[in-house]
Amino acid sequence: MKVIIGSKNPAKILAVKTAFSHYEAVIMSEDVPSGVNDQPFSDEETIKGAINRAYGALQASGGQIGIGLEGGVQKTEHGLFLCNWGALAEKGQPPIIAGGARIPLPDGVAVRLLAGEELGPVMDDYAKKENIRKNEGAVGIFTNGQINRADMFSHVMKLLLGQYEYRKKG
Repeated sequence: MKVIIGSKNPAKILAVKTAFSHYEAVIMSEDVPSGVNDQPFSDEETIKGAINRAYGALQASGGQIGIGLEGGVQKTEHGLFLCNWGALAEKGQPPIIAGGARIPLPDGVAVRLLAGEELGPVMDDYAKKENIRKNEGAVGIFTNGQINRADMFSHVMKLLLGQYEYRKKG
């Protein structure tokens, strides 16, 4: 089985490799566009980005499965929350979709996002570190390392893979 990830982000690649570790699968990554804003601002936009990445990866590579993982934010009456969504694409099938854990962002971060900045650079500035999005992610900073970005996407991957296996049972 050839599985293509629609991203070169190391946290996303690790999540997919972990999920498919029990399969005889070749895992590759392709840098494909999400087709949404650099900072998705709703569940719908984040889901769309994940689906676009999954089908983009599938089309770019000739693989059997395309995976799209997308992080975003969702505004609620309780503040701005991190959200993450994934999609698994197969030729001729509707996408399999799953979402993951959510946590609120501190007001200082939320204000900057609402002003139009993107989470990755805001987090690098906020935490005084580089490439947080490729490592622990905002979730790793705000959970004191209890959960990192790869962990969050690994959970989404388990949900995607479980649905894929269920669908294959017919």
